[in-house]
Amino acid sequence: MDIEPYYMEKGKGFPLILLHGNGEDSTYFCHQMEEFSKKYHVYALDTRGHGRTSRGSKPFRISQFAEDLHEFMEIHDIAKAHILGFSDGANIAMVFAIQYPEKVDKLILNGGNLNPEGVKRSVQFPIEVGYQWAKILAKKSSKAGKRAEMLGLMVNDPNLKSEDLINIQSRTLVIAGTRDMIRKEHTILISDSIADSSLVFIEGTHFIANQKPIEFNEAVLRFLGEDEEDPYIEA
Repeated sequence: MDIEPYYMEKGKGFPLILLHGNGEDSTYFCHQMEEFSKKYHVYALDTRGHGRTSRGSKPFRISQFAEDLHEFMEIHDIAKAHILGFSDGANIAMVFAIQYPEKVDKLILNGGNLNPEGVKRSVQFPIEVGYQWAKILAKKSSKAGKRAEMLGLMVNDPNLKSEDLINIQSRTLVIAGTRDMIRKEHTILISDSIADSSLVFIEGTHFIANQKPIEFNEAVLRFLGEDEEDPYIEA
């Protein structure tokens, strides 16, 4: 592995891996770590080129981030885990669940999108403009180059189709804000395309885990706790 991912770890029990969004890091889940760690062994990762994890030399793409997650689980002897992804983290989680279904128990997708068309145009257009400018400036500025890579994740990634989600075998919770930057019909499409999924909308924007942590955490823990004989007993 060409990077050493930084991660926060807390609790014991069945593994629960948290994946943050574009341009963020593991601290995004500051309102989730304590609560989730009461029942689960929680890992919150900094994605490649985010937070305290180095950029490395491999492609800066969602597909590579999914491979990084697989290597992380292999290194830490995590045979299977619940995975919660937010925004780009949800996109990583979808790609990972398609490629490595045996590694995912339950899946939580918060504010994910199959492709750039899933983002509201009022949000996506400025991103596309910023990306083009950053690519031009990247010729003279490493800072602009990094910004171009970050924005490129939202312009060029992900590249999934609704039929790809048929390959997700995990029981899935799709959760989003009522005023999310992801189009509501797109979120519904994701849920409808996964065989065993449920859909929850919480009043708020894209960032409901921060804005409405009580409601968000309750929805996630209720979903994870379904069918568990005793979530407090370590596996």
